[in-house]
Amino acid sequence: MANTRTAPSGTPTNVSQKHNQGGIGESTLRPDGTLKVTGEFAYSSDMWHEDMLWGQTLRSPVAHAEIAGIDISEALAVPGVYSVLTYADLPAEMKNYGLEIQDTPVLANGRVRHHGEPVALVAADHPETARRAAAKIKIDYRELPVVTDEASALAPGAPLIHEGRDDHHAGHVPHPNIVHRQPIVRGNVEEARRRADVIVEGEYTFGMQDQAFLGPESGLAVPCEDGGVDLYVATQWLHSDLRQIAPVLGLPEEKVRMTLSGVGGAFGGREDISMQIHACLLALATNKPVKMVYNRFESFFGHVHRHPAKLYYEHGATKDGKLTHMKCRIVLDGGAYASASPAVVGNASSLSVGPYVVDDVDIEAIALYTNNPPCGAMRGFGAVQACFAYEAQMDRLAAKLGMDPVEFRRLNAMEQGTIMPTGQVVDSPAPVAELLRRVKARPLPPERQWETAGEGADVRALPGGLSNTTHGEGVVRGVGYAVGIKNVGFSEGFDDYSTARVVLSAVGGEAVAMVHTAMAEVGQGGVTVHAQIARTELGVTNVTIHPADTQVGSAGSTSASRQTYMTGGAVKNTCEAVREKVLEIGRRRCGSYHPAWATAELLLEGGKVVTDGGEVLADIAELLEGEDPIDIELEFRHRPTVAFDLVTGQGDGHVQYTFAAHRAVVEVDTELGLVKVVELACAQDVGKALNPLSVVGQIQGGTVQGLGVAVMEEIIVDPKTAKVRNPSFTDYLIPTILDTPSIPVDYLELADPNAPYGLRGLGEAPTLSSTPAVLAAIRAATGLELNKTPIRPEALTGTL
Repeated sequence: MANTRTAPSGTPTNVSQKHNQGGIGESTLRPDGTLKVTGEFAYSSDMWHEDMLWGQTLRSPVAHAEIAGIDISEALAVPGVYSVLTYADLPAEMKNYGLEIQDTPVLANGRVRHHGEPVALVAADHPETARRAAAKIKIDYRELPVVTDEASALAPGAPLIHEGRDDHHAGHVPHPNIVHRQPIVRGNVEEARRRADVIVEGEYTFGMQDQAFLGPESGLAVPCEDGGVDLYVATQWLHSDLRQIAPVLGLPEEKVRMTLSGVGGAFGGREDISMQIHACLLALATNKPVKMVYNRFESFFGHVHRHPAKLYYEHGATKDGKLTHMKCRIVLDGGAYASASPAVVGNASSLSVGPYVVDDVDIEAIALYTNNPPCGAMRGFGAVQACFAYEAQMDRLAAKLGMDPVEFRRLNAMEQGTIMPTGQVVDSPAPVAELLRRVKARPLPPERQWETAGEGADVRALPGGLSNTTHGEGVVRGVGYAVGIKNVGFSEGFDDYSTARVVLSAVGGEAVAMVHTAMAEVGQGGVTVHAQIARTELGVTNVTIHPADTQVGSAGSTSASRQTYMTGGAVKNTCEAVREKVLEIGRRRCGSYHPAWATAELLLEGGKVVTDGGEVLADIAELLEGEDPIDIELEFRHRPTVAFDLVTGQGDGHVQYTFAAHRAVVEVDTELGLVKVVELACAQDVGKALNPLSVVGQIQGGTVQGLGVAVMEEIIVDPKTAKVRNPSFTDYLIPTILDTPSIPVDYLELADPNAPYGLRGLGEAPTLSSTPAVLAAIRAATGLELNKTPIRPEALTGTL
């Protein structure tokens, strides 16, 4: 039987930019930008099918319990309900999923391990009907003791979150409640310690953050006549979703066809499965399209968060300011399921020394299984937590030595040729000292900006803002600095690749290129850059971006600051292959007319084939007339990496390093504990700015997220019950435009010779250093130690 596929409204269509500004290096406007700001862009929550049902998830109200019984009879009796599913209804032998470790049940099987775990599904003809029916499902929970921290996780006789582990990390961890452990040992710390004139120890606490993307988890599953399913969904990694979805549906991958829908932000929170499997199960069970859209409350339970952490650091330095050694222990709370915890451990440990030269280190990082909410990928991925701690250590060391904190950092800054604690040589520019110099050299904003020429104060420029809490009394300025290091791309031996398909043809007398990848456009601007690359390499103006789907090879995840490097690299390589095909056609059809076809270096520019001297040989569209479209699909891989040794941590585990520095200027109302960030200046090396406007936007966006971590963002989990206390934007605060300071950006373009166009992934680095820079500035204003993030007013007023 033929496979009938009816595309629902809101389905992504080709995004075209005709007669656009040009290629790489130009600030080409986003093709989806106008649609988004005018409200015309179709997000995944806008998808619609005329005969669709609505799906609803019933989630556990407790964090750890046995399920003694489930009664769905009342739910099934609700008019308009088509299906109610529990674990017993799952169709395949595989009933778990996961990015690396398949430890996450599709629906709870006899036990829930965290607050908000999915237990049952409902499909109904109206979303309110589905919600009412889900509320009628009766579940007998028998609560169990909760594991909420390292002490309770590793105590003798502690409840095991996952009994009988057989994953590939289980054999080398000292306790089953440790997901993964990564030590790194280099040099001789005890001997180096004896050379230190000053030693600073610190204990730091990093709170749990939510990605807080504005577009909730949503998607539409449409059953097909071949027994398969079409899934339109907002995600970060189509092929990873596919690999996890198909086995639990009992379907081959070719019968699960995925298309990316409009994504309203991600920041790591869409790298894991949320509603994808649930929507497909309901669609196949009812043989009707099923749409699922989480509300904000459910979204807080529907995706992983950033790992909270405890970090224990010791640094030593000589009296002239040279670092002697570093010891640290990083404890990450991974929550109930593994998600990306093993990779986060690898990042946290390997980047824990920061962008500094330290020859003697003793590092340990672990991630725990607990009954807290699952944690996984979020912008910065383990390096954020470490940067917060090591930068506080740098300030404390500088103060103890009586040195300027920036000059102390510059004295110890790594550079090209530095050996990382893992033994990997930094083989491309590492302008750490220069980035610090630039942010320090920038003029400071004027003091007491709230004082106006007229009477009174402009309260908008004061801590507390329009709340009118102060007119300047007790307000103190502080300035702080920080710098961070982040890896780019997937690490530790992962086969990281991206695929691009490029089609070049003549349409209406014009050469037209179509770029097709599975890259998830989550707001980073990849669709813009891909078109710029195609124009640059193929010399055409008209470039169409095909909707991302699984009908082309994997593009990997839109995470790890990798997409411009990896899928951009794939587009570049494929375009180069297409260009060679154009030249082959030209040599075949026109080679006898001009000797340059055989001897010159030929380029495609302005719709023409030209010599390197600028002589025009042919029109590209004319060459393609009467020819089949040139259609090429190729994979691109970065240079290989290796896993870190499980005992010493040695190994070339990363592809590329990227660096950013910040200077924060804050004003603190010391009486009320309110903070106004006046300026957050950033300097960052981007290798090559393919789109300068997007570069600045990414740096400013990452900077604001780091600001949120510093002063407001934290998911509060009850330490006694492991329940989330603030699953809403009423109680989980994120920066608004009124909280956002001036963010001047200074970017360097020091090419990485190993990367396409010399570029560096840049999206995550600014998130690292903005947080500790703000904390450093608040410390400078108040004189307080402040070893926990976020900083709350009571920490500044002594009213904890």
